[in-house]
Amino acid sequence: MPEPRPGAALGHRRVLKIALPIVLSNASVPILGAVDTGVVGQMGAAAPIGAVGIGAIILAAIYWIMGFLRMGTTGLTAQARGAGDAAEVSAMLSRALFLGVLAGVGMILMRGGLFAGAFVVSPASPEVEALAHDYMAIRIWSAPAAIAIFGLTGWLIALERTRAVLVLQLWMNGLNIALDLWFVLGLGWGVQGVAFATFLAEWSAVGLGLWLCREAFATPAWRDWTRVFDRARLRYIASVNSDILIRSVLLQGIFVSFLFIGSDFGDVPLAANQILLQFLEITAYALDGFAFAAEALVGQAMGARVRADLRRAALLTSFWGLVSVGLLAVGFATFGTAIIDIMTTAEPVRAAARDYLPWMVAAPVVGLASYMLDGIFIGATRTRDMRNMMILTAIVYAGAVALLVPPFGNHGLWAALLIHFVARALTLGARYPALEARAAG
Repeated sequence: MPEPRPGAALGHRRVLKIALPIVLSNASVPILGAVDTGVVGQMGAAAPIGAVGIGAIILAAIYWIMGFLRMGTTGLTAQARGAGDAAEVSAMLSRALFLGVLAGVGMILMRGGLFAGAFVVSPASPEVEALAHDYMAIRIWSAPAAIAIFGLTGWLIALERTRAVLVLQLWMNGLNIALDLWFVLGLGWGVQGVAFATFLAEWSAVGLGLWLCREAFATPAWRDWTRVFDRARLRYIASVNSDILIRSVLLQGIFVSFLFIGSDFGDVPLAANQILLQFLEITAYALDGFAFAAEALVGQAMGARVRADLRRAALLTSFWGLVSVGLLAVGFATFGTAIIDIMTTAEPVRAAARDYLPWMVAAPVVGLASYMLDGIFIGATRTRDMRNMMILTAIVYAGAVALLVPPFGNHGLWAALLIHFVARALTLGARYPALEARAAG
């Protein structure tokens, strides 16, 4: 087990060592989605493509609910490491794995109701629904693995082992792609082949993840069940995770409402919005690395009760976040039109997307503070503040929509979305002094 390193130099090199593997890891995610779509596209029918797409989205939404496990594990493990509590670091891994497997088994048991409810919310043709059901009926059996990976990833990030996270992600996605090609194009298994590929890749990734975390199992603390299932610690974890869940649901609600409201303007603006949201995805993938670095470094500083280190971690990670968003803004301004033209051949959609492109040039810069403060507050496990400030942000966003959409249409909707970023930053920023004060003891 790597010991906490309170004396390790907290500089630019350390931040980049944590962040860059995460950025590279994120780059592999859209590649897998493209391959999943591409292999079923070779079947020569529309229904398999739609089935894989809708099935993957439904499962991603279900698993996303458990995404708090990654964030909570990172913050709490980093704090234990900063405090020099190696036994708690090991115990946190056991708790994360237990919660991941428990949640996954629960989803397997509730799969009938989950699938039925998903198709009520997102109906499709009978053929697509039947194929999507077959796809999900296979993939749901790897739910314990998929959710446990959140915990494994969070634990590795807390220990600054993001190269291991990169290895884990590349292995899982690489194997998934290879099995996609074999099962679908080689064996002709169709939609079920795509599902089996993901099922096997996720379970194999858990095996690899356990091996990557093997130092935790070299000490008896990981199976000190009195510590692992300590009621006070479990209650605190439940409080942290429930706060993150509420915050995340509200944040997701903002983006879902953006799509729904945008659909009222017609097919062309809706398609343009969908294309431009990919620019926001790119921004999120780029900033994740530095936000995750903030989680690990701020968490360790909080655990060690070193206020100066906490502030330095926040400043250094935010500096590199600023460099990233500056490059993204320049890139979007320079190449945004070309990217739009690649993503669609429909001229009306191209024209509409170009019209709204300036919002995407501004979005990385406007959103930077909210992304970085999220990482800082997760590392400090100030999750109640995150929850409460997100409630205020949702109210501000709703007011911006009500005021700006009627007179300005889709431009008003984009303005409201960027205002939500500003509201997140201002409300969390107002709570930052209290966060630092807590670190001082």
